[in-house]
Amino acid sequence: MVQLGLVVAHFEKAASVTDQMAENARERAAKHDAEIVAEVDVPGSYDTPLAADRLARREDIDAVAVIGAIVTGDTDHDQVIGHAAAQGLTDVSLDRDTPVTMGITGPGMSYDEALARVEYGATAVESAIELVSELEAN
Repeated sequence: MVQLGLVVAHFEKAASVTDQMAENARERAAKHDAEIVAEVDVPGSYDTPLAADRLARREDIDAVAVIGAIVTGDTDHDQVIGHAAAQGLTDVSLDRDTPVTMGITGPGMSYDEALARVEYGATAVESAIELVSELEAN
């Protein structure tokens, strides 16, 4: 059984979106007989790499799935957040030799576009499970 860590980025504008993403992630883990052994909520997508790193250090976690939604605002701040989160999560995965999948939608999305992409929570979990299986086989 694959054991997962789940990082959920909650940002006030998209909290209902990420709640749905997290529920989809939990349902997909159960469907694949994977267990989410730890879940960490963080304030926003920018904060996900640190939480993912903490989970990736744990002996009882095979992979970390990260979910969040970056909704655009009046500035290009969403672009900065998206790039920083992606790079940070890539660094964690490589530094810890642990799969870290990114189910963060955006940047450049409206709230409605984020709401239409809540399935990314399930996709991040499924990708984590598949990656663990593939890496164990090689």
